Amino acid sequence: MTTIAFYNLKGGVGKTTSAINLSYLAAQEGYKTLVWDLDPQGSSSFYLGVSTTLKNESKKVLKSDIDLISTVQHSIYTNLWVIPADISARQADVLLSEGKQSKKRLGQLISSLKKDYDLIIIDSPPGISLLHDNIFNAADWVLMPNIPTTLSIRSYETVETYFEEHEFDKEKLICFFNMVDKRKNLHQETINYFNQDDFFLKSLIPYLSDVEKMGVNESPIETFAKGSFAAKCYRSLWKEIKEKCFLSKTKKGKA
Repeated sequence: MTTIAFYNLKGGVGKTTSAINLSYLAAQEGYKTLVWDLDPQGSSSFYLGVSTTLKNESKKVLKSDIDLISTVQHSIYTNLWVIPADISARQADVLLSEGKQSKKRLGQLISSLKKDYDLIIIDSPPGISLLHDNIFNAADWVLMPNIPTTLSIRSYETVETYFEEHEFDKEKLICFFNMVDKRKNLHQETINYFNQDDFFLKSLIPYLSDVEKMGVNESPIETFAKGSFAAKCYRSLWKEIKEKCFLSKTKKGKA
């Protein structure tokens, strides 16, 4: 099983849209894929058409009042499951701090699902906190979408420094450019500069209306605009991520 977290210090950089589109592509290729929505906004849950079935379900999972496996729901798509989020996920830092091994709790929970899935994708809220320390420990890879602007790149550099100072494995940190507008000189100059950095993938996700339409359609781009340029870009990104993360070694037949 491979665990990939979509994360950024900043909000609004396309973590959730990336997580949803790539999880869908993985599922369509036959990987048993689970999306764990840890953002209190619940956007991943919304895109995949699921919601929590218990009040304060996210809180109950982190307090160990209920088993993680009991919160898993099947989406309408083959091979794609979801652990939905609710507003109680905002209490994650407090709940984790109250438990033992507070920086490794998520990893322990995820390990209980190891035999059931090929790929777990975590949709992380923005920020740096105890929850994120848990995510950095639990994930095999941490993927950071970045808009090619000064502030977004500054957040990437902050995270890189944080990994170094807190002794997280910096090799698991992978970045790619999202919401790219090549008509803007700053975007193009930033991409050209960071293309020399091994942390950045070569695939780019453009700023296009089809990505925004995911909210209207409540579904991944492949389901309503398969022939679009945006869909093509996500397929290219997925191929690169798959090769980088060695997922081809864990592929199984379709469920």
